[in-house]
Amino acid sequence: MHSKKILIVIGFAGMLVIMSRCKKDTITAEPVTYDTTRYSLQTGSFPAPVFADNVPTNAGVSLGRMLFYEKLLSKNNTQSCASCHLQSHGFTDTARFSMGVEGKRGGRQAMSVFNTAWHTKGFFWDGRSVLLRHQSLKPIQDPLEMNETLDNVITKLSAKKEYRDQFLRAFGSSEIDAEKISLAMEQFMNSIISNQSKYDKFLAGTETLSDSEERGRKLFFTEYNEFFPAQSGADCAHCHSGFNFSNNDYRNNGLDLASDIVDIGRERATQNSGDKGKFKVTSLRNIALTAPYMHDGRFGTLEEVIEHYNNGIKMSPSLDPALQATMGTGLRLTAQNKADLVAFLQTLTDNTLATDSRYANPHQ
Repeated sequence: MHSKKILIVIGFAGMLVIMSRCKKDTITAEPVTYDTTRYSLQTGSFPAPVFADNVPTNAGVSLGRMLFYEKLLSKNNTQSCASCHLQSHGFTDTARFSMGVEGKRGGRQAMSVFNTAWHTKGFFWDGRSVLLRHQSLKPIQDPLEMNETLDNVITKLSAKKEYRDQFLRAFGSSEIDAEKISLAMEQFMNSIISNQSKYDKFLAGTETLSDSEERGRKLFFTEYNEFFPAQSGADCAHCHSGFNFSNNDYRNNGLDLASDIVDIGRERATQNSGDKGKFKVTSLRNIALTAPYMHDGRFGTLEEVIEHYNNGIKMSPSLDPALQATMGTGLRLTAQNKADLVAFLQTLTDNTLATDSRYANPHQ
């Protein structure tokens, strides 16, 4: 009888402890509320981006990051956006063509995702999506990629309290829909900024370029001159200009003869035959991290890319006029010139991007 009383006392005490803990958790749990606090973009020396709407907020960026790494967005819950956009490689893939959930390969090399807040004139290699929010939903529905329906994605996300709560924080409502998903992912991708390369530090006066890097820099920014070879450069800045090393345009860079063009590129979006073989001019920032190169990943090294522009341009009706002008002589780059260009291009690498915790998987 005495032992029974002891057990009862112990059991009652245990219940008090449990009740106390539950009460404490209830008291300390923060209420889920709509949070419009604006996200602080670390733009550095870059101009402030202009947002017509969907200005990044802390809650929106956080939600977008969750979604970017969320495998529930795919048909069999095995792939996320980050599966093909690897942070360690400038948010692109190391494969020429990424493999989707059905074991099918895509037809183009995955594009890098950084500094998108300054991108204009559309997204994807052919620019078929006007805004980044439109682009964000297409891989989910693409049979070659994640092969899922938006309705199924909404159902899966809605079943999770953490997502209902985060949508409430970001948009003022726990109801999940495709538009909110796209806006959140747009906010996160626009928050990924790369501006801490050696070249940026050189411009700021805190780093010095080596002799080879400096020669490469001059070659990069010097125009091609057919008649004065000693003054002729590689003319790279013709397309890769500005602080982000891209003019955001679509160009045919002479990869194939007209008869050999299989992927029509920009023509797919515009239905204009004059755009056949044109593709988005990508940023050269982090180029040393983002191999393979070109829309079809045909070049595995920077040396191959430089040799293409040096002496590999092929003629077609939509070929960029500046490249067509070099076909008579080629760029006439020496082995040293090529090595110097590679050295300069490597100064565009932002080593902080690959490890920045703000852009890492929040589910780990």
